[in-house]
Amino acid sequence: MFDGRLRSNTIELKQLTGVESCQCRKARIQRNHIGACMLVWLRLKDMAYKTGQTIYQIKYGLLSNYLIQQLKRPVIAMSLV
Repeated sequence: MFDGRLRSNTIELKQLTGVESCQCRKARIQRNHIGACMLVWLRLKDMAYKTGQTIYQIKYGLLSNYLIQQLKRPVIAMSLV
């Protein structure tokens, strides 16, 4: 039972945070990246628990809301040269 939950959590962490995509060579930077990814994953789990949604719905909802907001009112103005 515990092994199955651990495997499930590891898969979620990898899929949602990009923990495996760190291309740094120094061990300290890799540890910092892994720590940051774990903090993001824990925050997503907490938000999912509180809202009754899955962590995938939370993540993609946040990204979708951000994209819609940026398309309506971009923070960085685009100028054509």
